[in-house]
Amino acid sequence: MNIKNALWSATAATLLLTGMLANAQSVEERKENQQQRIGQGIEKGQLTPGETASLERQERAVNKEVRTDRKANGGKLTPGERQHVQAQQNTMSKEIHTDRTNAVKPHYGNNEVDRRRENQQKRIGQGVASGRLTAGETARLEGKEAKINGQVRADRKANGGKLTPSEKQQVNGELNRESQRIYKQKHDGQKR
Repeated sequence: MNIKNALWSATAATLLLTGMLANAQSVEERKENQQQRIGQGIEKGQLTPGETASLERQERAVNKEVRTDRKANGGKLTPGERQHVQAQQNTMSKEIHTDRTNAVKPHYGNNEVDRRRENQQKRIGQGVASGRLTAGETARLEGKEAKINGQVRADRKANGGKLTPSEKQQVNGELNRESQRIYKQKHDGQKR
């Protein structure tokens, strides 16, 4: 066997093993793994609040579907339901990868407002990765973060790239409320 064939065989074996491992994971293990990947993407600044909110809305919908199916089937998923959920999880896995590697990153400056926005993103990421934030909680928090980020962009655009003192005060007030929400959601005792 030449080197080219040996490398191809090793690559094929690796891909086959990876596919088998994904199939061997339970729906719950896969969900946990994907939540950790989302959390890491948030913490590393690879996911914007909008991307995260979208991923978490999808995750929440899949979780709801799994709960409904299990309730209807005595706590278990049928083979067809499991296959459908795995297909949805495969799609989400690809989206997580695409969003984390698409070079669209949140842009934070080196001022008080921007440092706070970045810090809150890291806190949300830690909550997702640790399992202290559910998909629904994260989607809501990230939706609010995206709204604040949009407001800051619009205010800066209207003022030559800077925030006025009253705009800083308003944004800081919104960030304070969001910070309290993050804390409450991370410490409410719910786990995914």
